[in-house]
Amino acid sequence: MSLAFEEVRLRLPHIELAAHLYGPEDGRPVLALHGWLDNAASFARLAPKLEGVRIVALDLAGHGHSDHRPAGASYAIWDYVHDVLQVAEQFGWARFSLLGHSMGAIVSVLLAGALPERIERLALIDGVMPYTGEAEGAPQKLGEALLAQMALAAKRKPVYGQFERAVEARMRGVGAVSREAAEYLAQRGLMPVPGGYTWRTDSRLTLPSPLRLTRAHAEAFVRRLSCPTRLVLAEQGMLANQAELTRLLEGSPIEVMTRPGGHHLHLDDEPGAELVADCFKAFLLAP
Repeated sequence: MSLAFEEVRLRLPHIELAAHLYGPEDGRPVLALHGWLDNAASFARLAPKLEGVRIVALDLAGHGHSDHRPAGASYAIWDYVHDVLQVAEQFGWARFSLLGHSMGAIVSVLLAGALPERIERLALIDGVMPYTGEAEGAPQKLGEALLAQMALAAKRKPVYGQFERAVEARMRGVGAVSREAAEYLAQRGLMPVPGGYTWRTDSRLTLPSPLRLTRAHAEAFVRRLSCPTRLVLAEQGMLANQAELTRLLEGSPIEVMTRPGGHHLHLDDEPGAELVADCFKAFLLAP
């Protein structure tokens, strides 16, 4: 596995995050944001192929080697947006680009819509909009979330007797991945415990959202994008064949490029990473 990165810890005003740094210090600034329950290793194949850019691949809060949020706090999608902005502030980046996969792509769109003056370019991989919910379903969703929070203390993370068992479990998880991709994610995402290994991720990440943006809210963020935006859609990904997404993208400023592969096409194998890199190399360096 490639070690072509520098490991750093970023002490923000409210939390400490871990990250991998790729590329020259004077390269074009890019923050890379992984998907739900993944970590910075999501970009282990792709980042070294994006020459000329300075990539900060974060472990988002509660993931990988980053801190968990304090007791009583939650993992609302807009809290990640705040974290990302604080990271940019720490690096002194007034303007920067975002490279986001899945949930990381969603966070990227929200930040670019909220503060368009800060974002130069958006490079998105199989992700655009958050899951949405309409007003009539909000009371039920909040009730379900509250009950899940109350029950969390009685639940225990799975323990895998062998590293390979954890890798196999990740291969079958949400957004199924190749064995090699699962190994990348597991190397960073596992920690030893009595009896074997378990995931470092905060258990609260699996709780249902107490409140979701409506579709109108989510679409408003997409419509407000003003920077060049390129989306790589995976032919066998999680967004394939979604009629509503197709309708949204047709009326948006987002340039769509469809490529063969699954939801983690940028990590599953080297050919997939090359395909995604070819979509973003010149794009991220353009004036």
